Amino acid sequence: MNSFSETLIHSLLSEYDRNLTIEGVNGVRIAKRLGALSEIGLTPDSGSGRMGFSNEETAAKNVLTGWMKAAGLDVREDGAGNVIGKLEGSDMKDRVVMAGSHLDSVPNGGHFDGPLGVLAALEVVDAWKESGYKPRKTYEVIIFSDEEGSRFKSGLTGSTAMTGHTNQEKMRAVNDVFGTPFKEVLEQAGLNEEGLFDSSRDFSNVEAFFEVHIEQGKRLEREGLPVGIVSGIAGPCWLQVGFKGKAGHAGNTPMDDRQDALAAAGDFVRQVYRTPAEVSASAVATVGQLQVYPNGINVIPGEVVMTVDIRDIHKETRDELADRVKELALQTGEQYNTEVSFDEKVRIPPVPVQESVLKIIEEAVESLDIRPVLLPSGAGHDAMMVGRCVPVGMIFVRSLDGVSHHPAEWSSLNDCVLSIHALKRTIELTMERGI
Repeated sequence: MNSFSETLIHSLLSEYDRNLTIEGVNGVRIAKRLGALSEIGLTPDSGSGRMGFSNEETAAKNVLTGWMKAAGLDVREDGAGNVIGKLEGSDMKDRVVMAGSHLDSVPNGGHFDGPLGVLAALEVVDAWKESGYKPRKTYEVIIFSDEEGSRFKSGLTGSTAMTGHTNQEKMRAVNDVFGTPFKEVLEQAGLNEEGLFDSSRDFSNVEAFFEVHIEQGKRLEREGLPVGIVSGIAGPCWLQVGFKGKAGHAGNTPMDDRQDALAAAGDFVRQVYRTPAEVSASAVATVGQLQVYPNGINVIPGEVVMTVDIRDIHKETRDELADRVKELALQTGEQYNTEVSFDEKVRIPPVPVQESVLKIIEEAVESLDIRPVLLPSGAGHDAMMVGRCVPVGMIFVRSLDGVSHHPAEWSSLNDCVLSIHALKRTIELTMERGI
């Protein structure tokens, strides 16, 4: 074991409350498994480098597969590389409850985003094994492929394939960030296009899917709470907006005779920033990518192209915000005498968490003497795709300083273990009562 994994395990265990190792849930086991996974794709900055469909992601899946089999799960891999570990129910074998997450990371990411959710789902099985609990319904632990999207700049590849929503034409044409065609990337991972496109499953016997994930924000930290309950997963709308004016000499063109595309774009960005609050308390909008042409020091910008990331957990207000953003762009373009164009890149439906699921998770959290708090997920997760087919629930874990997608990403072992207890009790309640 290398020095980083030893340090990680020591840091996790140094403040761990051993009283939380009860009912078969073992914090030491979780710490050691997080440490073991941290070795796979470890970056020079002590971050995680496990790109989707990489050797590192495959190696991490192989390690988990070994732990799954040791826990008594029947393990298989589908055509998208998703790993499914099944524990057959005692008397309602045809009914399925699922839990899981992903093992891939962004470049130089953290060690909790994704892996914690997979380990939590597996820890439920190990805890049952040690405590003697026999689930009535079949339980499946899922490891989804390529959630983060750092390979093809569009994530959730495995969960999209499993739910049958893959755009085959688009994926056949895409190259990864290294210029390698999609087909070749899959072949390098021991997969193929047809297998991925044919990997959708029948969800008619699946009652629910649950996912534990770090919050990636500061709300739980501000509330002083170890875990929270996700009220809904925001659906993104990525809108490419272009302002086209006229390039000109920065010195010889009077200010009252300009068609400055960047001036228009800048005013538009300022207005976008304040617009979500006018629509919904959970809506957000971000301009995170912007190109200026011709991008010369002494040239008036003739064209600007940007992407606006618009999100909300409610479809109606998300779509209303998208319409308002378009109207703002048109008004700003007219004010600055520039042409405006739109190209919608993505529009994924938000996934609200249904009331019956929220009540079960709330009961599980309250049983741990934790005040249940609802909070929206602004980020996309595999649960968002699965939520198109079955009810889903998510448990968020407090993130130190809200840091995520960075080597400094951290959640205390106490908080991690409490989230596993909450997940375990949630699944048990679902096994006994249904959704």
